[in-house]
Amino acid sequence: MVKDFDFPSSAYVGGKWHQTPRTFAVKSPYSGELLAQVADCGEAEARMAADAAVAAFKEWKKLTGFERGKILRKWNDLLIAHQEELGRLTALEMGKPITEAKGEVLYAASFVEWCAEEATRVNGELIHSRFPNKRQMAVYEPVGPVYAVTPWNFPTSMITRKAAPALAAGCTIIVKPAEQTPLCALYLAKLWEEAGGPAGTLQVLPASDPVPVSRVLMEDMRIRKITFTGSTPVGKILYRQGADTLKRVSLELGGNAPFIIFEDADIEKAVQFTLLSKYRNAGQTCVTTNRIYVHKKLEADYAGALAEAVSQLKVGDPLDTSTNVGPLVEQQGLDKVVSHVEDALSKGAKIAAGGKPLGGLLYAPTVLTGIQPGMKILEEETFGPVAPLMPFEDEEQAIAWANNTDYGLAAYIWTKDLSRAFRVAEALEYGIVGVNDPVPSAMGSNLPFGGYKNSGLGREGGHWGMEEFLETKLISFMLP
Repeated sequence: MVKDFDFPSSAYVGGKWHQTPRTFAVKSPYSGELLAQVADCGEAEARMAADAAVAAFKEWKKLTGFERGKILRKWNDLLIAHQEELGRLTALEMGKPITEAKGEVLYAASFVEWCAEEATRVNGELIHSRFPNKRQMAVYEPVGPVYAVTPWNFPTSMITRKAAPALAAGCTIIVKPAEQTPLCALYLAKLWEEAGGPAGTLQVLPASDPVPVSRVLMEDMRIRKITFTGSTPVGKILYRQGADTLKRVSLELGGNAPFIIFEDADIEKAVQFTLLSKYRNAGQTCVTTNRIYVHKKLEADYAGALAEAVSQLKVGDPLDTSTNVGPLVEQQGLDKVVSHVEDALSKGAKIAAGGKPLGGLLYAPTVLTGIQPGMKILEEETFGPVAPLMPFEDEEQAIAWANNTDYGLAAYIWTKDLSRAFRVAEALEYGIVGVNDPVPSAMGSNLPFGGYKNSGLGREGGHWGMEEFLETKLISFMLP
């Protein structure tokens, strides 16, 4: 068991650390080594967490934004002070290369820092009345206790992207982290406690089976909001469940991001762009490039340059600072990557680089050419280090292909033509568009993050993210 620094493995509820009758194993996806036996929460712990969140909400919402912001600033400072520990924990339990993992900690802290200030900017409006003897205003109040379900691919920042705005707005929150990566969430709870976060404002419920926990919290009328990041099928289930108690719902779901490379692109820069937008986190991000459409005039040169660059990426131990690509997080993810590549090859695709498992949960960074419509790799989110290339004829065709999906989270284009850049960005049916920018949401705590169509509902980040946790109330005074 890895324990070269202290990190909690118990559930955190009501300001206390709770052991449970059962535990589950958390292992390194790279080495398979046991990292910890973690508390396995169920219905009883979920009810206890709901009671704690409801009780704490009564007092937490009464604090001023300045008071809540002060605690959040301390939390931010502690995240930065513990960057090494959290970065190492992320690399261990998720398999993200350590340099990326440390960067994620700073990204996570940026949401806390932003929301610490934004807590003081929740302002209402004085509304001009139609009646001379009335004074009317709109004020904002916290929506109430929140249930947050977070993913494994960003085990630190996806916690703070939800918890920081909720807490800043005056809500309390119950976090159910992904079963693959609960340790980062528990470490964040430890830092919240050290920052002076009042008991019951933040709970963390690790669980090997999320269904019992979710069932209790989704049926509880007192839990007024669900915020979820994960797959579209699970998001739709939670959306339906939330309807019974009319919960506010925020969903950040799957993606199938296209990258359109026009004929005026700088090939060298486009290749570097692709490395950033496709292969970071082994391709396991919801905004990662999933389909590359390259103008037919550039296809051969771009494919060759990309294959050469990809072949230089180092695959291996996420704790090695020279590693570029770590493991897939679980066998199911590796199986999907293998399936997509095999399907493409069976339908005529060719391997330009990589194209094979490397043992354990490692997969060689891959470039595929000869991609055609009807291949799974175009239609489904691969969530792995595979870049499929498909040539296009003209702008109209590229836009049509890019929009031919049920998803709409992120899209990317490379062009030197400013008019085309605006024209295509406006035509793409996506919540985020990167124009010559492979990481448009990097350090984006002040930016709106969210998608169209089956990629979700609502936005996270900036004042848009705060508004997801606020109710609007009209107050009207009639003067005598």
